[in-house]
Amino acid sequence: MSDYTVRTLRPDEHRAAADLFRATLHVAPTTDETWQLSDRMLQPGRTLGAFDTELVGTARSFDAELTVPGGARAGVAAVTGVGVRSDRTRRGILTELMRAQLADIASRGLPFAALRASEGVIYNRYGYGVATRSRSYEIDRRRATFRPDVPAGGQIELWPLDTALERLPELYAALPQARPGTMSRPPYWWPAWERHAREVSGPVVTAVHQGPQGPDGYVVYTVDRKHWNEPAVLEILSLHTAGGEAFDGLWRYLLSVDLVDTIRADERPVDEVPELLFTKIRAVRETGGGDELWLRLVDVPAALGAREYEGDPVVLEVVDPVVEGNSGRYRVSPAGMSRTGSAPDLRLGADALAMLYFGTWRPSQLASAGRIQPADPTATARADRLFATPAPAWCGTHF
Repeated sequence: MSDYTVRTLRPDEHRAAADLFRATLHVAPTTDETWQLSDRMLQPGRTLGAFDTELVGTARSFDAELTVPGGARAGVAAVTGVGVRSDRTRRGILTELMRAQLADIASRGLPFAALRASEGVIYNRYGYGVATRSRSYEIDRRRATFRPDVPAGGQIELWPLDTALERLPELYAALPQARPGTMSRPPYWWPAWERHAREVSGPVVTAVHQGPQGPDGYVVYTVDRKHWNEPAVLEILSLHTAGGEAFDGLWRYLLSVDLVDTIRADERPVDEVPELLFTKIRAVRETGGGDELWLRLVDVPAALGAREYEGDPVVLEVVDPVVEGNSGRYRVSPAGMSRTGSAPDLRLGADALAMLYFGTWRPSQLASAGRIQPADPTATARADRLFATPAPAWCGTHF
């Protein structure tokens, strides 16, 4: 039996939980000013605390929607603010928090949970898997010349920060979110964005592309310039568009910003390749990449039934020791999903199921790494086709 109690926190306990989480990241406690924004990020009833004689751990979430392969939207609990006090780590507190949180999410009827992991070795044990990946790159502005056949794009309008805070929620919601992994941004998300924007040392600029029907894309950026006579770096904080014309137009604008030598973009889609716009493809240098969104199928039947498939049926045997009701065999096909007593083609854990759900990883890759156990030698090839998606998954939303 655990020596710790996990319960939903009262509103008067929220700030202590926020400060505990910040301490785990080696960040100073909230001030009265920053707490005004932080408090608006909390969905009522969704912040948990672990106690012995005092608060020693916390985790919270808020409700959003997630795009699944095929374009449908499904409910997801965006998990964040997870931390255990440094003098209480490695005592099972995080496990108690994760189990309690997943049970709460399941009771609310949400088929998914998702998080952005500060460390890559923690969350597999709770059934989370890397479901999207990203790339980071830099552009040498002096070498980046557009090819003559690249469209000019539309007009650009600059929004002051207060205007952006007022209008970006509506613009973001209006942009297409068909790519698997993209998330809605509910009211609980935007105060975190505002806090980050106000904490950046330099001015935060929002440039909006105007298409034939109105705004159809935007980029938010800041410029880091150490000294007046030194080259500056333009750092992209957010970039979302409805399509190629807005994408091209925003890049034309970014490359026209004076006194900038380098443009830096982090955690972008793996198939976003601005280098194809330029006469010199080496004007773009890839600087990194890695895991982005970690996904957890909280309700496996509902999650498997939410997306579309192509190819021949496959029977999966799912083993989920954390949410035991998920364990079982599922026949998955273009016609849908159903529980079955048939012999399994593939046996896998909840974390591996999350990794293949968006098509980011092929079942054959996971089988080669020992994360999936095939019973039928032809099953991985069939599953590769069944779970494949036409475009790489990407989330693009920090939380």
